[in-house]
Amino acid sequence: MRSTFINTLTKMARQDKELYLITGDLGFSVFEGFQKEFGERFINAGISEANMIGTAAGLAMVGKRVFVYSIIPFLTMRCFEQIRNDLCYQNLNVCLVGVGGGLSYGSSGATHHAIEDISIMRSLPNMKVICPGDPFEVQRAVEQVISLSGPSYIRLSKNGEPRLHSDDADFKIGKAIKMMEGRDISIIATGNMLEEAIEVSRELIGIGYGVKLISMHTIKPIDEQIIKECIHETRAIFTIEEHSIIGGLGGAVSEVVAGNITKPFIFKPFGIPDVYADSAGSSSYFRKKYGINRDGVLKSIIETMKSV
Repeated sequence: MRSTFINTLTKMARQDKELYLITGDLGFSVFEGFQKEFGERFINAGISEANMIGTAAGLAMVGKRVFVYSIIPFLTMRCFEQIRNDLCYQNLNVCLVGVGGGLSYGSSGATHHAIEDISIMRSLPNMKVICPGDPFEVQRAVEQVISLSGPSYIRLSKNGEPRLHSDDADFKIGKAIKMMEGRDISIIATGNMLEEAIEVSRELIGIGYGVKLISMHTIKPIDEQIIKECIHETRAIFTIEEHSIIGGLGGAVSEVVAGNITKPFIFKPFGIPDVYADSAGSSSYFRKKYGINRDGVLKSIIETMKSV
């Protein structure tokens, strides 16, 4: 995802001389080409994230289109007040790009885990929240976000993720992508859990369930229409995310579900429990520990469906 982001941004910068990129002392081995080609349009603000947001706000106020890149906890939490007051309150055209979504930096410990960011970003008025699930969605999100009015946040995992969509997939910010069609179970996934969701869906289809699989790449504004479709056409919705169970995709979907249920219905979110990691390890280690890996999610869905 990271390489797709910078490659897409570089192509856009060649066409748009008002495009700027700011980072907080990271991106080494990633941004050297951008810096060499565009010179003063690349700014390394150093380990000074609050000032980084202020600089982005100033550039946006004089008509520049600004992307700000950092590791998610340092980008969204360390400078939350500046994002709120400088970007969202002023409704400025700045795109925040956070790397390390969920447990991507698993071995670095809880300080580097990004498990609260969707919740806090979607609570901000004017902020758009986009969580691409593969490199295709990253490319389309970056290409489209530049035409949006106001601030936005793109959540990336790290790098090397597989491409999950074909070239003709219909991506539009604010409009989910339907990847499978079925009448029993709806699975709604976001970000770096999309690959796991595809595997779970295939397993469920293999044992006889009809699965409607949705890639909910935009958490805000969320696609309410497709959630309503899931409610009316299937018996259950399961959401899957590598984020706290509180306030992320599951919370956003449940807000729509709660106002539109007209029949007995199952809703179950899968996410990280309300805890901080007490150990270090890979993202696959933590997914298994928290029951959000393929086997854990599959087992829980089957047990839930058999119990009703």
